[in-house]
Amino acid sequence: MPLRRNTRQIHAGRIAIGGGAPISIQSMTNTRTSDAAATLAQIRELASLGCEIIRCAVPDMASADAIRQIVQESPIPVIADIHFDWRLALESIRNGIHGVRINPGNIGGAERVKAVAEAAGEAGIPIRVGANTGSLPKGLLESKLAAGMTREDAVAESLCDAVQTQIDLLEQYHFDQIKVSLKASSVPVMVSAYRQFSSRSDYPLHLGVTEAGTPWRGIHKSAAGIGALLLDGIGDTIRVSLTAHPREEVRSALTLLESLNLRDAAPQIVSCPTCARTGYDLIGTAEKVENIVATLKASGKKIKLKKIAVMGCVVNGPGEAKDAELGVAGGGDGRVVLFRFGEPFATLPEAEAIEAFRKEIEAACE
Repeated sequence: MPLRRNTRQIHAGRIAIGGGAPISIQSMTNTRTSDAAATLAQIRELASLGCEIIRCAVPDMASADAIRQIVQESPIPVIADIHFDWRLALESIRNGIHGVRINPGNIGGAERVKAVAEAAGEAGIPIRVGANTGSLPKGLLESKLAAGMTREDAVAESLCDAVQTQIDLLEQYHFDQIKVSLKASSVPVMVSAYRQFSSRSDYPLHLGVTEAGTPWRGIHKSAAGIGALLLDGIGDTIRVSLTAHPREEVRSALTLLESLNLRDAAPQIVSCPTCARTGYDLIGTAEKVENIVATLKASGKKIKLKKIAVMGCVVNGPGEAKDAELGVAGGGDGRVVLFRFGEPFATLPEAEAIEAFRKEIEAACE
């Protein structure tokens, strides 16, 4: 892995962002924020899955009022997502929010931006600013296209320029606890924009591909875009934005960080592709093992295994997964082999194997 880009550090509640802190996972609630009980129930579920920072849309004063209870009872820091009405930002800050997401260009003029910046500064909380391809300042993109730039290059540079304008406005009011996002639904544009901006600023970056789509498409786009930047050492906090329940965002983000060795998988689960040698329900077994691990972790248990293997057959399986503390492989004739570090220790009927495997995993929990 390349060295992480050195950024200044800010804090959202107890979570450090930037400055070498671990890359944090974010998501966003889709309950009505004004319904504090429903919103808190969703936050608790997402936190149990690995979410570390949660954002809540604040579209009205009833939602801003509910922020007080949400912040008090949330197990993780809460960010207020504000558009258009600066008063909602001020009320959320008064109610204890851990950070604010605003677009300084759409909350109604310099004096209102100043009021939000001063309130956030007094509260000691950060502001996230950002641009996306759907909200660029009028004429900015057109001027770059007219200068002969390709559309992808013009959009990426426009995102950087738009964000810099927002930063300049906040800095004018002596506010620098800033986090930045430059989102696009195009992966090449998003990657280019973040790379450009990271070369000119040390503000911490929130990574994401906006409007990525349903899980099938959105996970792939997010893995390509966010993953490319993380491999460059760019990025301090991430959200995998999906047209799905937020739990899918958290699971996908965690898996992405684990696959890049930016998180300890605890445990890593590896499994074979299928082939003609597969002599048992490999796909179903792999899914069941993933569910066993997820259930144990959600219950608060720590699994003291670094790697679990679900392999297709005994021809290659145990040998290929000899670094796995615990594994299972098809043994043929309706039987399944359980092994540790490549050495079989039990051969069982397939119907009994998954329960035996569950007990082995549970025995490795604390």
